[in-house]
Amino acid sequence: MTDVIKRQRDWRPNLCAYLDAVSREKFRPGTHDCALFAAGAVQAMTGVDLAAEYTGKYRSVADGMALLRAEGVADLAGLVSRHFEEIPPLMAGVGDLVLVEGEAGADALGVVQGPSIFVLQREGLGRVELTKGLKGFRV
Repeated sequence: MTDVIKRQRDWRPNLCAYLDAVSREKFRPGTHDCALFAAGAVQAMTGVDLAAEYTGKYRSVADGMALLRAEGVADLAGLVSRHFEEIPPLMAGVGDLVLVEGEAGADALGVVQGPSIFVLQREGLGRVELTKGLKGFRV
């Protein structure tokens, strides 16, 4: 963890507005995938755009992962841990990020909302139980 990123005073309504705005957006690697979805939530809460250097630079999940590996990042957990402290998933609160097993069996990032994690699915947002979290990250 290298950055000090803090939530703004109005982070809750900003996060809710962001989640509402993207709730029906379809999965599109490089434009709206789980990493960019999580980064958008972080930006809504903090004003910091962690995805600026990645958005639009890849067109498949494999290409996105290759971009990360070229930077020495092995996986999504490694990417998120650059900026945020890892915590047990069940300790994650509203707005924190959690790694879950995605639809295709690969890891995916989601955003905690109470007892659920909002996750990006092919046709928009879905929910999984917080108990399904693999790793959590305090935003």
